Formats: sequence, structure tokens, C-alpha cells
Amino acid sequence: MCDTLVALRNSTKENCSIFAKNSDREPNEAQLVEIYPRLKHEARTVKCTYIEVPQVKETHTVLICRPFWMWGAEMGVNEHGLVIGNEAVFTKEPYSKTGLTGMDMLRLALERCKSAEEALDLITGLLEKYGQGGNCGFTKEMYYHNSFIIADPKEAWVLETAGKYWVAKKVKNVRSISNALSIKREWDKASPRLIDHAVEKGWCRDDKDFSFAKCYSDLFYTFFAKGRIRQKYTQRKLEEKIGEIDFTYIKKIMRSHYTDLDYTPVRGSMKDICMHAGGTTRPSQTAGSLIVLLYEDLQLSWVTATSTPCISLYKPVFIPAGIPDIGKPKGTYDPQSLWWKHEKLHRKLLSQYRTYAPEIRKEVEELERKLEKLAKELRDKYVKGEASLKELFEVTNTAFDYAYKIIEKYDKIVEKGFILNPFFNYYWRKVNKQALLNI
Repeated sequence: MCDTLVALRNSTKENCSIFAKNSDREPNEAQLVEIYPRLKHEARTVKCTYIEVPQVKETHTVLICRPFWMWGAEMGVNEHGLVIGNEAVFTKEPYSKTGLTGMDMLRLALERCKSAEEALDLITGLLEKYGQGGNCGFTKEMYYHNSFIIADPKEAWVLETAGKYWVAKKVKNVRSISNALSIKREWDKASPRLIDHAVEKGWCRDDKDFSFAKCYSDLFYTFFAKGRIRQKYTQRKLEEKIGEIDFTYIKKIMRSHYTDLDYTPVRGSMKDICMHAGGTTRPSQTAGSLIVLLYEDLQLSWVTATSTPCISLYKPVFIPAGIPDIGKPKGTYDPQSLWWKHEKLHRKLLSQYRTYAPEIRKEVEELERKLEKLAKELRDKYVKGEASLKELFEVTNTAFDYAYKIIEKYDKIVEKGFILNPFFNYYWRKVNKQALLNI
């Protein structure tokens, strides 16, 4: 399960729009953060996760965050400032065993488009031509449809789909989406026969009775995903601060838990924005988080490149400058990768979260304030021609060094404790065994 949000420039005090997404996946489903350069292609097709589609002559430079085993991406941004995040949504339309995944369509749009509306038109075109489908689960089969926030420095769109049917609405100020359809009767673009199909299925009587969210949602899975609760929360938090939204405030939202005052992972729930896995009813956790400051000239991306943003450092990344080598994590423990180093610490903290998480969070936020000041100053200088790509890379490299040091420091201090909840303990013993991780 995931959460995605956007605040347009008229709603922030950053002099830019802000996009953010937490990507929730299975706890052993490591997520890669990668930059692919602009490339010219001679191949006629490109192999996505399950099917091939025609390739274009040239693709844009992209920064993407993707599950290690998928071709497509959960979220990303390209060299033109186009940024996209997708959400699983559960609908009455049948799920296909093959087709393009939502992540495939997201990556294809980032590689081929320059603006939000262009990406919207590409994704809906792909949807209608190839359909969406394929298993999107790592160790268990999971099929769903997709919704998206698609943004650039000037505008943003919400796109929601059910099979080959879709609706899109342009964002006015702020907007969030989660694992539930949210567009009802008002939209700016829609697929042909959207209402006729619902009437034929008996989901509504006529166009006056029609609501996309009501007619097309699978109420059972949507209820248990708790997406409506999370979307209502994030939307309210954004609306409360229109005109005052900044990077710090967005981070606070992405790190929030439903019971912040007395939160521990064992008491977590599907209502959390920063999610920690906990068993059958909570099988996902936040595998990575991305926040992008959408300036018109040079975007400033902040990645965790690790799970659980509540105890992770957001690191600044500039697409032209690149990122350091942080490993290529897969589905089992790899001590050479940053993602698994952090995840090992996170799992040791499960039993002592209240003891150590506030201390780690304080240290992380102090470093982020320093990094934010430095990264923004360097960005301004680079735009004016007063700083080099090497300097931009150095601030990114420094941030990742900070992250390694924090992890190494607390990995030595924290000892795995005991949790009284036997179901929680059993779940994590099983997950750690699958990951070949001995704690």
C-alpha cells in the first residue's frame, strides 16, 4: 500500500511545487534507486515487466525507485521535472494475468514525456491499447489496478483507472491519493463509455446516479487497504497548511503514524503513512520514500533509498550529478547494500522503537537541516553557473555517508529485545528466515 501527494507552487512557500510518495511493499522486497541516462535506441521494442512494447528513438534521463525484480518503477522524476507516483487500487473490473503494470506505464511515461499532460495522454493511450495486468506481488500473487499523481513544475493531474476505464482531474492547489478511487462526479478527462459501462453493469441507474469511485470500487479490498482513511488524513494535512507547505512539513507527513504519541511497530496499522509490516493484516511496509522540489530549472530530489522514513535520512539528489554506489539489493540480506544495512537496524529496533527511534529521528533531522541549506544554496549557484556538477554530487555523497554512519552507530548500540505479542514475533521470525537474515 502507498501514499502519494502533491502541493502546487501556489500552495507552498518553497517557490516550487512539491511531490512526495511513500512506496509500500513486502518487507523483504528491496527497492533500488537508480538514474538512467538519456539514451538513443536501435531496438524496435522494449521488454517491460511482462510484455514488450515498441521502443522510441530516444529516452530521457530518469531517476526511479523500483522493486528490485520489476522493470517498472513505483515513483520517479525525469530531467524535465516530470514526476509520477502510482497507487494500487481495487476495482470491480477483472484483473488481467498479463499486460503493462502500473509501474511499467509510469516508467515509460518518465522516459518519453516532458510534461504532466503529455504523460497523462501517454499512460491512458498505453492503458487502452495494451491493458494493465500482471502479478505485482513479490512472494505472493497480487493483482490490482492503478491510480497516479502526475506532476511537473507548472501543473499536476490525478489519474484513476479500473481496467481500461479511467478518469483524470487537474489539481488546483493540493491533492493526495492512496489505495482507493477518489474521483466521484467531477473530472476533466475520461475514457469513452465510462458511464454507459457502469449502467450496463448495473452499478448505477444513469449519469445522474454515477460516481466513478462508488461505481467502480471493489468495496471489500478497498476497505481493508484503509486507503480512504490515509487519503483523508493526508488531504486534510495539506489543506491545513496551504500557502505554508514546505519540505519540512512534507517530511513530517511522510513519516507519520496513526498513533504517533504512543507509536510502536507492534501497534502499527494500515492507517499509517510510514508503515511497518506486522503480519497477515499488515503485510506491507514503506520500502522507500521520495520527495521532489519541482523547480522549473533544476529539480531537487530527496530519497531515503531505505525503508521506514521515520528513522531514515532523506538525501538530496540532483539528476545531472548522479548518485553514489549504494549496492544492488535483492530479496535476501546483503550487508554490502545500504537498503539492507538500514533494514537490519530497523528489525533490531522493532522491540525497542520507543527507546531508540526518537534519538535517531532527532539526529537525522539535525543533519537534514544542514543538508537542506547546503543543497538549496548549491542548486541556486549551479543554476547561475557558479557551481559544478562535482559539487552537487559531493553534497549527495556526503548525505549518504551520514546515513551509513548513523546506521553503523546504532547497529552497534541496539540489541534485539523481546516483544510480548507472539503473532508479531512469529511473523518477523518467518520474514527474517526468508531473507536469510540472522538477528
